[in-house]
Amino acid sequence: MGKEIKLCLVYRDMWQSSGKYMPRVDQLTRVADAIIDMGCFARVETNGGGFEQINLLAGENPNESVRKWTKPFNDAGIQTQMLERGLNALRMSPVPKDVRRLMFKVKKLQGTDISRSFDGLNDHRNLRLSIEYAKEGGMIAQSCLCISHSPIHTVDYYVNLAMQLIEYGTEEICIKDMAGVGRPVTIGRIVAGIKAKHPGILIQYHGHATPGFSVASALEAARAGAEIIDVGMEPLSWGTGHADLLTTHAMLTDAGFSLPDVNMDAYMQVRTLTQEFIDDFLGYYISPQSRLM
Repeated sequence: MGKEIKLCLVYRDMWQSSGKYMPRVDQLTRVADAIIDMGCFARVETNGGGFEQINLLAGENPNESVRKWTKPFNDAGIQTQMLERGLNALRMSPVPKDVRRLMFKVKKLQGTDISRSFDGLNDHRNLRLSIEYAKEGGMIAQSCLCISHSPIHTVDYYVNLAMQLIEYGTEEICIKDMAGVGRPVTIGRIVAGIKAKHPGILIQYHGHATPGFSVASALEAARAGAEIIDVGMEPLSWGTGHADLLTTHAMLTDAGFSLPDVNMDAYMQVRTLTQEFIDDFLGYYISPQSRLM
């Protein structure tokens, strides 16, 4: 058996990246058991800024929604994670420190295990308190390297950024390639560079499919030592979303890695329900361009 690779279903980001909308909480709780029954996910991205703002637009209390949505995963022993925007927390504008500190405690009590914090310009100073407050609130603190491609964004740049975040106390590193522009070999070298200095730090790869690099990048990240790969699934994979579960699973299995089997009956149920949610009303907000690479 080869090295074990765990998978994370980014169900929140699947929706946000394709149309910026989310299902209602009654729909989310319907699909949760089928996601669990797929049997292949160690983590599910359940909430974050966009998710909770959209709850409000739907007339729902996001605090109640998060509890109902995360509970089935908590009960099944599947970790839940949220996306947090550093100084902005779960909003689109800066939030006072006392509110940020309280937010992490509340989100943990609501059932969210991991806080994935990022700063779009990779200013590590904006993540220092996110790391501190997440750990203080009982959450796992995960910090992002926001991937770009330029003469400035070198392997050393990202490895040094990771070292600073680890010095602040982050427990995990996410390779967050939100535009999907990271070149696969470079992604592998970044992961290897971090692992060479901190072999015990958990690394999770997150890449969007937009320009087509993310499948190869996931393979290079896994070969270099990443433990968890984020995936989407149909009907919301590819395009501005994420590489598909089945493609990623087949590729990593063929490369010799050990992954849990996918329960295809449950997979079809999740896919059918997700399409049902799109057809209900969310499809109005999903541009056909979002399906294109």
